[in-house]
Amino acid sequence: MKHGILISDHEKAGGGGARRRNAAAVSAAALPAGTDSGSAADGLGGAFGPGAAKPKWTARRRRVVANLTGWSFAAPATLIILGLTLFPAGWAFLISREHWNGITPARQIGWDNYRLMLQDADFRSAVNHTVLFTVLYVPVVLVLGMFLALALNRKIRFISFYRTALFVPLVVSAAATGILANFVFDQQFGLANNVLRVLHLPQQGFLADRHEVMWVIALIYLWTDLAFSVIVYLAALQDIPTDCLEAARMDGANRWQQFRHVILPSLAPVTVFVGVWETISVLQIFELVLTTTHGGPLGASQTVVYFVYNQAFNLSRYGYGSAVAYTLFGATLVITLGLFAYARRSKIEAF
Repeated sequence: MKHGILISDHEKAGGGGARRRNAAAVSAAALPAGTDSGSAADGLGGAFGPGAAKPKWTARRRRVVANLTGWSFAAPATLIILGLTLFPAGWAFLISREHWNGITPARQIGWDNYRLMLQDADFRSAVNHTVLFTVLYVPVVLVLGMFLALALNRKIRFISFYRTALFVPLVVSAAATGILANFVFDQQFGLANNVLRVLHLPQQGFLADRHEVMWVIALIYLWTDLAFSVIVYLAALQDIPTDCLEAARMDGANRWQQFRHVILPSLAPVTVFVGVWETISVLQIFELVLTTTHGGPLGASQTVVYFVYNQAFNLSRYGYGSAVAYTLFGATLVITLGLFAYARRSKIEAF
């Protein structure tokens, strides 16, 4: 309809054609001399017509753009982490093949530092202490952590207080823990010997006795590290479907049978995970030894990591210390891969 008058389809078509011709004429008038008006009309039709070309974003191109966007945010932090890990690791390996005291120019000696470890009695003693500590500590923390998690998973009074009291030592720094341990286990004025004196029991050397020192360090480390295994086990226990326990109870299973046939198989992946984590942590124990005994008495509490620290930073034998550090890394890697293989062979989805 135009000015109140109905317009037929033919007139509409004619009017549309007239508008297109007028637009082409205007464009042709604006073009420089010598330009074909037909080509101009074709250009307008190609630019504004229904068949105009539009940018097409394929799925692959979208993924590439998304990945580039993500890496643009993650790249700075990734470069910093790689720079603080790969570069020191590579440099330490180069140092492990040198004789260098940190001051004079380094001298290449090949694999002599690694061969020296096989003849070093102090290194073998540190390895024995670390292996014994690991073999004795890891099973204890697994069993005790599972037992405490089962106890804290029950509905009892003051359960929040018990969980908080167990978690507090985990967030205490190793330095503060070592200082506190020195006050408690001091041979003359420590709280532990004062309690023994009140009870008319013989006093102990604790950290000053070469036969007791590793047991005391294990007790201190258990106090600080036990909460981790308890928290992991507690989360796994709360994730066990209650339908399974109710079905076992309806079938006549007692508490021990429920634990043996329902709870324990469900905790197998968590047990492998905690075992790997605790093994790696114990092999790298250092801060507690540094703040309590400094490897003494007479090297009785010297671990592999403390041996590395002593060789590199106290004796300025950077090459030998780096070689021991790489040996520890290789041993830790082999043990971890072995536990991974055991979990996969046993079809335990721990990772």
